Amino acid sequence: MPLRKAQQLYRQVLAKTRCIPFKRYNGKIGRTAQAKEWGQTKGRWPRKSVVAMLSLLKNAEANAIEKGLDANKMIIKHVQVDQAARMRRRTFRAHGRITPYMCSPCHVQLFMTEKAKRVPSPTSAPKK
Repeated sequence: MPLRKAQQLYRQVLAKTRCIPFKRYNGKIGRTAQAKEWGQTKGRWPRKSVVAMLSLLKNAEANAIEKGLDANKMIIKHVQVDQAARMRRRTFRAHGRITPYMCSPCHVQLFMTEKAKRVPSPTSAPKK
């Protein structure tokens, strides 16, 4: 997906004019007509995740400009989110009990490339 198109999609999700389809882990998620665009029935508008992804896309765009690439030709090739090590804290409860208070961070991989011009294949290659 082109960078500008992804940024536009996330801004529309924040405005709640388009939704993010939930294809997996979609139990107890309501249906919305906006998910028809993706061939799904269930979708949501995850504000916190969208703000984080917009921030990553802005950072990637700045990196591309710094390297001398054209930001309008950038294409998102791969996005992957993995679980990171959980950070552990404690919360103190009544009657002397202590329960864990965990944080669930993640690692995000975002690969972007500049769209290359299509090179036409030769019609007849000279045989040597």
